[in-house]
Amino acid sequence: MSEGNSLVNLGDISRPVTILIEKVSNAVGVLYEPRRIKKRAEAEAEADKIKVLASIELNEIQQRAIDRFVQQEARKQENIESITAQAAGSLGEDAKVEDLEEDWVAHFFKQCDTVSDKEMQSLWSRLLSGEATRPGTFSKRTVDFVASMDKKDAQLFTEFCQFCWFANDFMPLVLDINDDVFKKNGINFSSLKHLDAIGLISFESVSGYRKFGFGKCAQLLYFDTLTQIEFNKDIDNEIKTGKALLTQTGKELALICGAQRNNEFYEYIIDKWYKQGFVLSTTLPIDPAG
Repeated sequence: MSEGNSLVNLGDISRPVTILIEKVSNAVGVLYEPRRIKKRAEAEAEADKIKVLASIELNEIQQRAIDRFVQQEARKQENIESITAQAAGSLGEDAKVEDLEEDWVAHFFKQCDTVSDKEMQSLWSRLLSGEATRPGTFSKRTVDFVASMDKKDAQLFTEFCQFCWFANDFMPLVLDINDDVFKKNGINFSSLKHLDAIGLISFESVSGYRKFGFGKCAQLLYFDTLTQIEFNKDIDNEIKTGKALLTQTGKELALICGAQRNNEFYEYIIDKWYKQGFVLSTTLPIDPAG
């Protein structure tokens, strides 16, 4: 990989990043600074030996096989380093990297070491960073699922997640797929059926879903905006959530999909709730670090 993307150039790295590098090294045999330069030199010397031996002892087919193997492994190494570097760059000081399981890391890179597309690498790096920050957040099943996703699936799911609110869990509010706010963003019967088929959501086109058990008041978060709902009853209140629910895999990936706030959708939901007679108050959440 280019030196501009190398972990060597991260400068004064934090303790969480140092631990992450060690975890990756132990899991997949990737060694970084200060041992990396020495190991690279040793590897290059060994590669030269292989080439000399190959030119003497191997036929043309065998030589090409060795060349192909070396090129494939070099590409995998570049992908591993790129994903790790991106993940390391987003780690906070409070990351619990010491609890990251090396078996999980080994499984993770087994699934993504051939991924060279930059957008998909970004998704994989967020997955690694998220697990390193809070180990146990992402299952191996979710890692396997991401490995099966193509770029179009990832983009569609990101579009879908702009319609998710949060109330102790992710809560999609796809109320009527015939409304323009959904159609103009690619969310329709066909796309929802596809997300259901691949296992990211459960789609119910007829009756829809509801979330039960709210008390007199409930707080829901839409990106950086906190909205409090005051219901008419004191107990056993509900919110119509619409046509889709996230599966467990969908909930995990919603954390890292990179969805962006849609102000038109936010106003659309607020208007729906006003018409249902809810009393609403909206505030920006207070940053505990600020």
